[in-house]
Amino acid sequence: MSYEIATLRGDGIGPEIIDQSVKALDAALRIFPNVQMNFTYLDGGADYYARTGQVAPDNTWKEMAAADAILFGSMGHPEIRMPDGTEVQGHFIVKARKTLDLYAGIRPIKSYPGARGVDPNAEVDLVLVRESTEGLFASFGGGAQIGDDVFADMMIVTRKGTDRVSRYALELARTRRGRPSDGTQLVTCVDKANIFRSLAFFRQVFDEVATEYPDISTDHALVDSFSMLMMQHPERYDVLVTENMFGDILSDLAAALVGGLGLAPSGDIGEDHAMFQPAHGSAPDIAGQDRANPVATIVSARMMLEWLAARHDDDNLRKAADLIERSVIATMAEGQRTVDLDGDLTCSQFGDAVAATITRLGAEL
Repeated sequence: MSYEIATLRGDGIGPEIIDQSVKALDAALRIFPNVQMNFTYLDGGADYYARTGQVAPDNTWKEMAAADAILFGSMGHPEIRMPDGTEVQGHFIVKARKTLDLYAGIRPIKSYPGARGVDPNAEVDLVLVRESTEGLFASFGGGAQIGDDVFADMMIVTRKGTDRVSRYALELARTRRGRPSDGTQLVTCVDKANIFRSLAFFRQVFDEVATEYPDISTDHALVDSFSMLMMQHPERYDVLVTENMFGDILSDLAAALVGGLGLAPSGDIGEDHAMFQPAHGSAPDIAGQDRANPVATIVSARMMLEWLAARHDDDNLRKAADLIERSVIATMAEGQRTVDLDGDLTCSQFGDAVAATITRLGAEL
């Protein structure tokens, strides 16, 4: 079977890390020749905006909508701004999420060999599910302004949006091994329901949906105290579900548990479309130096294979996704790591090492 992948290399380190993820995908798919992927490279990003005055051309949006999946590198540059002072990448990503209805932001946080987090001995294997079309981000590009003194943005929470993201989190928990501490399949609703009516409603809808999943344990947490508890006891958590802005902040914070954003993949998933990208930014300070850590992007590509496999019931893609994951773990366990993890490999050398491991492990299948 053949899949069309809309591919945006982006800005800064984006081209470097995307190239390594494609390298890993190519190596895995050589093991499973019944699967093909066609990568269509598209324009868009801060550099493109600086040249043209557009975040992305019309063709990019059309190709993204028509593709089987979207693979996206990092985007943006702090010195390239829109007229309202905001950065370019937000306009691209938020438009993509809203246009393609990518309502579930999936942020896995998992320990990899040789990566030192806040507590090197902590057991970390959790997934944050972020509602990605509503919440405080619903005001993006809008909001209210009165003169030069008053600016306001509004948080939007709907029953439909909360129902479907809660359902996604509960379904996801059914597929996982549970929290590291005791194997309990648990979904934690993280909110601020004690203060905001919108988030009390978020909790209410979550609880209503949870009654349909008696096999999954659930609990609640207030985002402020939870931020501390997650860092102290990550082994207590399995799947987290939360509002858009809270999810944005918590997912970056949680990456510190496993060694940083270079190890944090993500997927923006809807009913008909999905976009996969590293959780980190474009790091323009090291762009072009072959120093970036491509793990997050390679693992995001693995998430893409898993999503496509489920959508098309393609067992070869499931096997390819598993092979990439095992190869990243094996490569890092052998001490082959990038400089940010106290290794000595460049970005491209790490990509080569993972591709070689894929070929080696694939030959044993």
